[in-house]
Amino acid sequence: MKRNATAVWKGSLKEGTGQLTTQSTTLQNTQYSFKSRFEEGVGTNPEELIAAAHAGCFTMQLGAYISEAGFEVESIETKCDIDLVDKIIVTSQLTLTAKVKGITNDEFQTLVTKAEKNCIISKVLNTAISTDATLADAALV
Repeated sequence: MKRNATAVWKGSLKEGTGQLTTQSTTLQNTQYSFKSRFEEGVGTNPEELIAAAHAGCFTMQLGAYISEAGFEVESIETKCDIDLVDKIIVTSQLTLTAKVKGITNDEFQTLVTKAEKNCIISKVLNTAISTDATLADAALV
């Protein structure tokens, strides 16, 4: 399987503008710029897209592991914070809440750690990755 995206940039770094388009067209001529990347401008930026990719990949991997362990996923919601310092991504922080029927917190945390280490995007990132995972409705287990 291969996937692709295209970036088009016009102009100088600070005054220029760009558009991103993905193969699926989910992003279609989506705006990005110096301001959207390093200040507070309108549009997306590569780090935001990495955060989305990491949150999505990790959440799917965790869901797969939970299902493989014989539990039913009601929901998993993951936020990913990418920290960019001096033009280096220094951390990717995953914060999640999950509702899973019948699982104990210890079982859940073990699967969270496994997913953090094994999701495809975690494997490609060259940065510190951490998770803060909450099992909602754990009292009902």
